[in-house]
Amino acid sequence: MNKPLVLVVEDDTPVRNLITTTLKTHEYRYLSAQNGASAVMEALSHNPDIVLLDLGLPDMDGVEIIRKIRSWSNMPIIVISARTEDSDKIVALDAGADDYLTKPFRPTILLMKVKALLRRVEMDRGKTAAEDELHYVDIRYSATENAVFCGSTIVALTQTELRLLSYMMKQPEKAYSREELLSAVWGFDSEVETRVTDETLRRIRKKLLQAGSTVSVSTIWGFGYKLKGAECT
Repeated sequence: MNKPLVLVVEDDTPVRNLITTTLKTHEYRYLSAQNGASAVMEALSHNPDIVLLDLGLPDMDGVEIIRKIRSWSNMPIIVISARTEDSDKIVALDAGADDYLTKPFRPTILLMKVKALLRRVEMDRGKTAAEDELHYVDIRYSATENAVFCGSTIVALTQTELRLLSYMMKQPEKAYSREELLSAVWGFDSEVETRVTDETLRRIRKKLLQAGSTVSVSTIWGFGYKLKGAECT
């Protein structure tokens, strides 16, 4: 069985070499691109299992690349960037990135994130028939269609948002701690900023509203979140 294929998009040679050496040491296959145009072409041509993406590329911003990839694929994307402001992270996550790692970074943390995202993909492929369809108030999750619907309207969720919402729909009356959601959806806990969870749920709340759903995500201060909804009228 082939090892996962990783697309590394990074124009800084020392950083790119660090990433590719780390991947090679752990027997990952990889491709590399040094600009946005090449990154999109490699993604289209080779359909990698995961993308590691710098934002500050010479020909286009990495956020634009995320949007381009998301227009045709749900392949996992981890941003690796020197941009440390919360606003930068929010923009990247809003565009469809699955995770965000700031530079400088430890290779062990990068590997942990890569393994966790790839493990999530495998888990999604192995879902049982009992998990194939979930309902809560006016929304429906279909594993077969890989989507959440409000009536006949599809809720435009990224893969991470879809995974998070469907996880909460399994026990919709339960209150979920941030730590549980981080562990269940991202596959790790303390090394990840809880802001990632907060921003993902904020986007889910907004998209449910845009789709006309009465379901929302309620914040339980000091603990976490739970789903909240009223029957359609």
